[in-house]
Amino acid sequence: MSTSLIAAPVLLPVLAGTATLLFRLRRRAIGAGISVASCAALVMIAALLMARTFGADPQAYALGNWPAPFGIVLVLDQLSALMLVLTALLALAVAVHAVLTGLDRKGWHFHALFQFQLLGVNGAFLTGDLFNLFVFFEVFLIASYGLMLHGQGAKRLTAGVQYVIINLVGSSVFLVALGLLYGITGTLNMADMAVRAAALPAGDRGILQAGAFLLIMVFALKAALVPLHFWLPRTYANTAPAVAAMFAIMTKVGAYSIIRTATLIFGDEAGAFLLPAALLTMVLGYAGMLAARQLRDMAAFGLLGSTATLLAAIALFDEAAMTAALYYMLHTTLAAGLLFLLVDLVIRWRAVEGAGIVPTPAYKGKVALGVLFFITAIGFAGLPPLSGFIGKLLILAAATPAPLAPTIWGVILVTSLMGIVALARAGSSLFWKADSSPPIPETRPAPDYTEAAPTVGLIALLVVLAAAAGPITAYAQSTAAQLFAPQGYITAVLGDNYGSAAL
Repeated sequence: MSTSLIAAPVLLPVLAGTATLLFRLRRRAIGAGISVASCAALVMIAALLMARTFGADPQAYALGNWPAPFGIVLVLDQLSALMLVLTALLALAVAVHAVLTGLDRKGWHFHALFQFQLLGVNGAFLTGDLFNLFVFFEVFLIASYGLMLHGQGAKRLTAGVQYVIINLVGSSVFLVALGLLYGITGTLNMADMAVRAAALPAGDRGILQAGAFLLIMVFALKAALVPLHFWLPRTYANTAPAVAAMFAIMTKVGAYSIIRTATLIFGDEAGAFLLPAALLTMVLGYAGMLAARQLRDMAAFGLLGSTATLLAAIALFDEAAMTAALYYMLHTTLAAGLLFLLVDLVIRWRAVEGAGIVPTPAYKGKVALGVLFFITAIGFAGLPPLSGFIGKLLILAAATPAPLAPTIWGVILVTSLMGIVALARAGSSLFWKADSSPPIPETRPAPDYTEAAPTVGLIALLVVLAAAAGPITAYAQSTAAQLFAPQGYITAVLGDNYGSAAL
């Protein structure tokens, strides 16, 4: 199989996004069909690439046939393949939801922006160069600005401006970090930098560590870690819930970047602050979820807390913890996307205006939503038998040998209880408590139950993730082993004589 297929997850969204623009005024259904078909094709391509990488060495594709470290290179290994599959599955569910609910028709260029966001996210997972990582960050951030403002609204605009400012600051720090790293190593190719960084004299390592710290800080900003977390709840709560569901993958780009650079170049020393920051973010996220009085706020704080749980596992920086983190990454991304899509259905179907967690009179579709909410709550809170329970169990087991094991166990168990209480309270208010308002007239149209298809699909994926925990964990374990043996990645990019690249 040709290595050129590695470029497909980057090129396909470009072509699909451009094609959707041709139908932005007339025949918008064709543009929507192109976008959904592109997402479905990405699922198949990503699955093929994932199957190709399992148990195999990393593979590199040099664009324009320029050899590394001088040209642009895309690198496929088990981690990047896993992230491509996760992104494609979430994107397909969100794209179908947007079409079925009419979200894509509330403004112009939804599908073009959606595809360009996929371009940036997929590119970030595949690039082998830190500068191109910066470029792909900017691509998906620019697209996310447009998606966040889709549908308009004063609150959305205010939150969007803050989101832009925060990310501009992050981008500026990213460039400063790249300047320091390039100045000390003479390269921005990650494999080449790994070789050169290992050969640096002791007197130059301070500058390397400063650049590494700044870079990890930028990635922590993208992943919304304390004290850089404050932008996420407001941003995600004020955008359309379906858009926020897709944004769930963006925090994982930050987590991915931390994993990639720490295991390949910097080691765990650059992320020494990650564990305490993740534990504190976990507490704040689930406390916010417990205190939320709006469905969107509850989902946004839930995403913040679950992402922090993932980063706490990553911060342990050993193979067992990384295995647990990779499995939990699959769960938390799908579960967060599911929660946001379900929130959107509740807001659309119920009989009251707004997104408040309040009792409502009986309405058509309430029982179906109650069942979906119950299953979603089980999955998101980490209760058996769904994948969240397995993921947290793996993290707790991996944390047992750590010096801070009692603290990690305590925080995860307490915050899990907080999440359970928050979801139980919300479900009780929404679907169980009686409401004194007049009953909804029987003449009120029934909701379109096909709108729930993507939500049911994500629930099915959580079931599959739990049922196939054995092989999925085996893939995660193999991926973690590959990450902590970076010579294969370096050889794939630079060739067998990679040591000469540092000369």
